[in-house]
Amino acid sequence: MTPRTEHRPQMSVEEFEELERHAPEHVRLEFVHGRVQVKPVTDGNHDQIVAWLQRLCMQHRPELWLYGDRGLSVEKYRKGRARPDGVLAPFGFAKGHGDWSDAAGVLMVVEVTSHDSDTDRRDRIEKPDGYAAAGIPVYLLVDRDDRSVVVFDAPEGGCYRHQEKLPFGATVALPAPVDITLDTAPLAELAECGPET
Repeated sequence: MTPRTEHRPQMSVEEFEELERHAPEHVRLEFVHGRVQVKPVTDGNHDQIVAWLQRLCMQHRPELWLYGDRGLSVEKYRKGRARPDGVLAPFGFAKGHGDWSDAAGVLMVVEVTSHDSDTDRRDRIEKPDGYAAAGIPVYLLVDRDDRSVVVFDAPEGGCYRHQEKLPFGATVALPAPVDITLDTAPLAELAECGPET
């Protein structure tokens, strides 16, 4: 696997950070592969999946915490800014950080797919490259559209050298340094969006 080819960014990182600071509160922006992206607002099932993972991580690794929506500097030379749905790191990791934390010390990032047109490109293609380039050991993708869990690991040369895709209901062993085993049966009922309110 090789990382995707580079292209001219839409703006500088500094310009993006200024734009992000002035975005309305309900708009979440990311800067991945030189492009500004709007991260969809989550639904209740999406949030419940993240909460389920937080609880499991706390039970199995109480010295760690799954930070929700923590901004990370990703990609080569920190030219990207992403807001994963979860960032697994030692408890206290974010202390003293501003909006964007360096990825050093992060053990795993989590993304839960949203039901929008950019999910394929964003979560399945661009994010793995960005997270691998930042040296994050494990990327866990909970793919509600495909009803599967994909574990990316062994980052090298800007991409993950290994990935394993398992259906909801399977037992998923998250590799070192995470070392947590997930029974993904509860994800089946959370795959769909909740009723409209």
